[in-house]
Amino acid sequence: MARRLSVVPDSAAPATLLWPFARRRAKVKPRRDAFYPVSFAPLAPANFALSSIGRRSLRFVFVLSICALLAACEFEPPDRTVRFTGSTMGTTYELKLVPPPGQTVPTDFNRQAAALLAGINQKMSTYDPESELSRFNRNPSTDWVAVSPELREVVAAGLRASEWTGGAFDITVGPLVNLWGFGPEPHQDRIPSEDAIRQARERVGFRRLRARAEPPALKKDRPDLYVDLSALAKGYGVDRLAELVEASGIGNYLVAIGGDLRAKGHNGKGRPWTVAIERPTPGQRAVERLLKIGDHAVSTAGDYRNFFERDGRRYSHVIDPRTGWPVPQTVASVTVIDRRDLDADAADTALMAAGEEAGFRLARERHIAALFILPDADGRTFRERHTPEFEPFLLPP
Repeated sequence: MARRLSVVPDSAAPATLLWPFARRRAKVKPRRDAFYPVSFAPLAPANFALSSIGRRSLRFVFVLSICALLAACEFEPPDRTVRFTGSTMGTTYELKLVPPPGQTVPTDFNRQAAALLAGINQKMSTYDPESELSRFNRNPSTDWVAVSPELREVVAAGLRASEWTGGAFDITVGPLVNLWGFGPEPHQDRIPSEDAIRQARERVGFRRLRARAEPPALKKDRPDLYVDLSALAKGYGVDRLAELVEASGIGNYLVAIGGDLRAKGHNGKGRPWTVAIERPTPGQRAVERLLKIGDHAVSTAGDYRNFFERDGRRYSHVIDPRTGWPVPQTVASVTVIDRRDLDADAADTALMAAGEEAGFRLARERHIAALFILPDADGRTFRERHTPEFEPFLLPP
């Protein structure tokens, strides 16, 4: 009996979610810049007869405790964050904006953000049969096809990632993703036949696709080539949201779509943005690591949210185009930090598809700030492996 555990329709969406500062009771040490509630334990049994000195001492201790608590509250800076949320690309987006003193966020800002993301979806979604990408995929022409600059930019980024991974990541992997049930078509939770996998692999190959900047156009060498930008569109959307925020004069913000985010400046209390990486355990929500990311973008890909199980084996949505099968379960998640989220979004899935050893080697060679979370043999505990470039972003466990 197959067990379906995914609610994410995006075939290659980053499965790990990051969220602004979450706290673990056991493993995260108290921070001086965070407020922690104070609890009072009884100083003596209820039937203990206190002397007048004891009562005055107890009253003095209680007053001091209250004063300390009030002082902590008094010096806690007010949070000036303005928050917006909404739905997009099969998940949610969130904006945390910190306007300068005296400036207000436009009342229609969330409408602007939603319209921006809807426009990206109409260009790059494979779930919308009338999107620009879907029309290109259906077009049997092998000549240059004019496309929007936005679509060309994201396809070009995908082709670069496909090239430097040697095809471990491939933006034409769509036929295989769909065959395994992780695309727009209903999921079957079944293992395809070898013959079906072979036929789908014949339609895959990023070197059969070209992108031209001026004028923007795409060209495929095989009429039934199918481009899938699920591993890139969220990162591109995050970057465009960041541009929208900065164009409004706001220089301190955090914007996120699903497991992709980008931050700049400080949060509403004047502190650096701190985010958490989720521990890659199916069906649970726990913090694995805290990051202080500065003016950077963060993207995480994982295999533990979008998968099905058959005969005790997990089959994830990350497909190796070289074999036609889901990638082996040697990497639970990969987190990448970069200046642009489009680049981070391309790299995390690419490194995960390449596997532990090859992926880590690629990250070292290309000086990518990457964190690999690897499952132990029992599948319930994890170990970490990160590149030197990732070290400055890690907070102590």
